[in-house]
Amino acid sequence: MLQKGDKKLINAWAFYDWANSVYSLVISTAVFPIYYAGLTASENFANAEGKISFLGMLFKPTSLYNYALAFSFLVVAILSPMLSGIADYAGSKKTFLKRFCLLGSISVMCLFFFTGKETLWVAIVFSVLASIGFWGSIVFYNAYLPEVAHPEQQDNASAKGFMLGYSGSILLLILCLVLIETEVFGFYDKQFGSQLSFVLVGLWWLGFAQITYAKLPKDLKNDLPKDNYFKKGILEFKKVAKELFGYRSLKIFLISFFLLSIGVQTIILMAGIFGTILGLPTLNLIGTILLVQFVGILGAFLFSRLSNKIGNIKTLKITIAIWGLVCVIGFNLTKETPNIDLYFYVLGGLIGLVMGAIQSLARSTYSKLLPKTEDTASYFSFFDVTEKVALVVGMVTFGLLNAIFTIQSSVLSLAVFFLAAFIVLSFINKTKNVR
Repeated sequence: MLQKGDKKLINAWAFYDWANSVYSLVISTAVFPIYYAGLTASENFANAEGKISFLGMLFKPTSLYNYALAFSFLVVAILSPMLSGIADYAGSKKTFLKRFCLLGSISVMCLFFFTGKETLWVAIVFSVLASIGFWGSIVFYNAYLPEVAHPEQQDNASAKGFMLGYSGSILLLILCLVLIETEVFGFYDKQFGSQLSFVLVGLWWLGFAQITYAKLPKDLKNDLPKDNYFKKGILEFKKVAKELFGYRSLKIFLISFFLLSIGVQTIILMAGIFGTILGLPTLNLIGTILLVQFVGILGAFLFSRLSNKIGNIKTLKITIAIWGLVCVIGFNLTKETPNIDLYFYVLGGLIGLVMGAIQSLARSTYSKLLPKTEDTASYFSFFDVTEKVALVVGMVTFGLLNAIFTIQSSVLSLAVFFLAAFIVLSFINKTKNVR
C-alpha cells in the first residue's frame, strides 16, 4: 500500500477530478442544459404559455430543471452528514465513494433515453440521481486529501486535481461537440449526437475512476456490529460536530466559505443564462465556457504556487477580491454595450483565473485546519453541506433580485457576499487550529 505523501498516491487521488469533472462541464453546464432547453421549448412539448407538464403540474422548463437540481442538493445536504458518520465509524469511505460514483455515472448514461415529451421523467429523475451521485462522491473524495498528502503538499495536490479536471473535461467536451455537429454513423442528427455524449460522460467518469480506486487505501476491516451502523454513524457525526465548533479557525473559515460559495457557485451556474440574456449566440457561450476551463488550469497552478509563498489566507483574499471585480464588470454589461462579445470573453477569462484557484485553495485550506483525526469524512461533510446551503441561498437571492430589479442588479449583489467573506476571512491569520 502506498504511503501518505507518495506522489503516485497523490496523482491517483487527483485523477478522480479528471474522471468526474466531465459531469460538471458537459452535463451541468454545456451540453445537457442546451439539449434540455431545445427539446422542452418545441411546439409539441410546451403549451401556448411555454409551460410543460410534470406530475400533474405546469412548470416553466427552466424552473422545473432548477427545482430538480435544488432537490438533489437538498438530498445530498441531508444524507452526507449521516453517511459520512457511518463511513468514519465503519472505515468505509472508499465503498461510499464507489457507490455514489456508480449511481452518478449510470444515471448520466440513462439520459440517453430522454428524447421527447413522453420521456421527460427520464430527464428529471436521472438528472436528480446523477447530481446526487456526483456531489455525494465529492464528499468522500475530498475526505481523502488529508490522508494522501501532508499539509505542505495539500495546496499543490488540490490544485493538481482541479487542473486535471479542467483538462479532462475540455477534451471530452470537444469530442462531444464533434459528435453533435458532424455526421454520426452516416447521418446528421444533432439530437442523437447529444444523446451519445451523455453515454460518453458516464463511461469516462466510471472508467477513469478505476485508476483512483486502484491506489487509494483499502477500507478498514473491523468486527463492528453492522446493525449499529446507522446509530453509530449519527453519534459519530454529533461527536465531530461538537469537536468542530470548538475550533475557532474552523468556525471562522466555514462562515467565510459559506459567504464566498454563495457568490462563486451562483456565478458558475448562472453565467450561461446571463450570457443568453445579453444576446450572445450559443457558439460564443460555449467558446467562453472553454476559455474558462483553459484559463482555470493556469489559475489553479499559479495560485497554488502563490499560496506556497504568501500563505493560503492571503491568497484566498486575493481571489475573493478578483471575484468582486467580476461582479462589478458584470453589473455594467448590457445588450447595448459596444463589443459585448469581447467584454464577455474578458469576464470569462477572469472567472477562469480564479474559479479553480478559489475552489482548490478552499479545499486545501480546510484540510490544513482540520485537527489530527480519522473522522475526515464527517469533517468534510460539513464543508460540503456549507457549500450546498450557500448554493441554495445564492440562487434564491439571485432569482428574487432578478424578478424585482434586473439580472445586472443580481450580479452586483453577489459582490456583497464576497466583501463579507473577505472581512470574515481576515479574522484568520494562519492555517493553524486554535482550540
